[in-house]
Amino acid sequence: MRILVIGSGGREHALCWKLNESPRVEKIFCAPGNGGTSAIATNVEIDLDRHEDVVTFCVDNKIDLAVVGPEAPLAVGMADHFERAGIPVFGPGFAGARLESSKVFAKEFMGRYDIPTATFRIFDDIAKAKEHIIEFGKPVVVKAYGLAAGKGVVVARDEEEALKAAEDMLVKKVFGAAGSMIVVEECLEGEEVSILVVTDGEKVIPLASSQDHKRVGEGDTGPNTGGMGAYSPAPVIDEDMMETIMGSIINPTIEGLRNDKIAYKGVLYAGLMMTKDGPKVLEYNVRFGDPETQAILPRMRSDLAELLYAAAKGDLSGIEVEWDDEDCVCVVLASGGYPGKYVPGKAITGIKEAEKEGAIVFHAGTRSENGMVVTSGGRVLDVVAKGKGIKKAIDGVYRAVSRIGFEGMHYRKDIAYRAAGRAR
Repeated sequence: MRILVIGSGGREHALCWKLNESPRVEKIFCAPGNGGTSAIATNVEIDLDRHEDVVTFCVDNKIDLAVVGPEAPLAVGMADHFERAGIPVFGPGFAGARLESSKVFAKEFMGRYDIPTATFRIFDDIAKAKEHIIEFGKPVVVKAYGLAAGKGVVVARDEEEALKAAEDMLVKKVFGAAGSMIVVEECLEGEEVSILVVTDGEKVIPLASSQDHKRVGEGDTGPNTGGMGAYSPAPVIDEDMMETIMGSIINPTIEGLRNDKIAYKGVLYAGLMMTKDGPKVLEYNVRFGDPETQAILPRMRSDLAELLYAAAKGDLSGIEVEWDDEDCVCVVLASGGYPGKYVPGKAITGIKEAEKEGAIVFHAGTRSENGMVVTSGGRVLDVVAKGKGIKKAIDGVYRAVSRIGFEGMHYRKDIAYRAAGRAR
């Protein structure tokens, strides 16, 4: 099997790494890839905005499966181009991708199919948005309706913060067109968890549970980021709760998509809040989570290529996924200034030393320069370690992290603290 993976982050490195384990895989291409994918795949420079060029590459290189990693290409219909060319693609088309690309579409979809979520209102007028925030009188969440690289959500703990968020999005356009409408919703209290499933549009195969850490600072403080770390499994999800989530959220979502005549083949990611009233949807994503994928895939015993190809072909019958019983923790190493402005081009040391500690190091924002690996993004490396029990996994990952360095490097030192607290 010849596979093209679209993307350049840690998620795509993890996908290439796991696909490379499959005896069914002959060759992997990654477009554009990064400094880590180049060791296990052929990085290719293609203008991803020119979908016809990507399809031509697939035809010329006899690609058997295209795997679209990031949300942006899915949001503009890249998967539809693959489908029309007869190339099996893992990832939904434009219509299904709206679950992530439009928070307005997603919230209305949840309301239509009685999928539990926060109460919400949608605004494109700043005066009406501010009036609602003041009248609501409780903590709210303000969301840009479109894609904002994981940063378009402000959990406002007071009225002043909520009003500023609405102003930033609707008036100052800090997220550009993605903030031309906003969703203002009640602030749900509880513990967040990520549930990812693979579907062919009919059958659903759950992946291992995980929990990520979106805030930049310890104790879940500071602004949201694309993710500062993750771990799997999430102990807040037991078998009974998983059954509840499948019955009240995942299956109704897949059935709703079918009812709306939306063909959906790929990953459905539900970001949930475990409230006192049960699980409620915070958001949908239509692709593998980042960095959740980096914590999930190392626990997968099954053949990822077989799973993704079966979903892309529309037939998951007979496919089962097995997991090992070790815990896995991923810590993101970020550039100085992230999630704000940062300066790329910083030399990275210690990756091989970290790997000698037994860790896996996935590259997220790196490139090769004069024989060295240097930073090229906000989230630079994902350091991953497994262990029998969450404490051993945490100890292992931070031991590996201590071997790595680059100017301005910062990371959270409390990844998986909830699981560790439960273990104690």
